[in-house]
Amino acid sequence: MARRKTAQDHLNSGRQPHIVEMIPPGAPGFREAAGGAMVVSSPHEVDGLVRQLRPGEVITLDALRAALARRHGVAVACPVSTAIFLNMAARAAEERREMGVSDHELTPWWRVLKTGGFLNPKFPGGTDRQAELLAAEGIRVSPLRRQPAVFDFAERRPSDPIEERG
Repeated sequence: MARRKTAQDHLNSGRQPHIVEMIPPGAPGFREAAGGAMVVSSPHEVDGLVRQLRPGEVITLDALRAALARRHGVAVACPVSTAIFLNMAARAAEERREMGVSDHELTPWWRVLKTGGFLNPKFPGGTDRQAELLAAEGIRVSPLRRQPAVFDFAERRPSDPIEERG
């Protein structure tokens, strides 16, 4: 029986970003585009962009998608694949943590928030783990209704485009 692929395997699969040339105007999930091109990124590229975030900085998934779109000169980045690849990067980082890799060498997946600054319950360890890792960087997480959030997330955005760092 073949061994199940790890998140590290998926992250290092060699998959390359590709451009989908047409987005139908008004398609669900692509309201900001009136047609045009969309990038379907790669797990490695998403991981690389998240690694550009400095301690104390946070970014929303939408802003991450916008950075990917700017990097490829297209209207939008695919929301579904970007979210999947971000989750792969987070799980690969946690696999590396379990292998003894130091925290400063890990992809800081906890710095990526949902729209509105909300924490992501689908990340490894859920919102409790994300809040713990953010708190270790001095980022205060406050509960809002039932969903924890970083209220000052807008002030903690990167001051320069992450797609140009490196």
